[in-house]
Amino acid sequence: MTQTEPQSESAVDAAPVPPRKQSRDARRQQLIEATIETLAARGYARTTLSEVARTAGISHGLVIFHFDSKAGLLAETLSWLAEEYRLNWTAALEAAGQGAAERLDALIRADFNPAICTPAKLAAWCSFWGEAQSRPMYQESCGANDDTYNRQMEEICAALIAEGGYSHNPERAARVLRVTVEGVWLDLMTMSAPYSRDEALATVHACAAAFFPRHFGPGGRLPA
Repeated sequence: MTQTEPQSESAVDAAPVPPRKQSRDARRQQLIEATIETLAARGYARTTLSEVARTAGISHGLVIFHFDSKAGLLAETLSWLAEEYRLNWTAALEAAGQGAAERLDALIRADFNPAICTPAKLAAWCSFWGEAQSRPMYQESCGANDDTYNRQMEEICAALIAEGGYSHNPERAARVLRVTVEGVWLDLMTMSAPYSRDEALATVHACAAAFFPRHFGPGGRLPA
């Protein structure tokens, strides 16, 4: 019998890490994704741990092992959605140019990124917005992020107003753009024959064009 040679230091260093923590994280992520799907299918009130377990294809007891309660699972799902949303728009701004119109266009387009603008995720957001009992949870998870986003939008609008010689109130312009995005998201979820994501984006660009006609049209930012 050939004696097994001892592993070299490099082989030991390259050995995979124990899967315990990775598996736990992967399972929690699986449950968050199942919760999003369940919220989309059944709504906030009818989402239960049993339904999430069924959607995930695992036992009810395993859901309890990772999340003690429905409230805990929903809170973590909302926190995950909020962080995904924050990372999405901040990355879009980082990749944009320095011009105010470029930055506003990047912020608008970020809301229709196919990674976050999916029927299931939109429905999950609508579920959290629409339930009075979820509002304290929403404020805890999203309040600070919303404030940061709103300030960023206002600063960009103020810069574009100054640059283009427009006479708008930047806070009001930012608010109208924000509620237009939110309204289009709701439209995509509630209309019996929803329009496409491209048409949704064009709708928000039309709003931007109403405020900043020398910089935007229905197709987006105009060439400089």
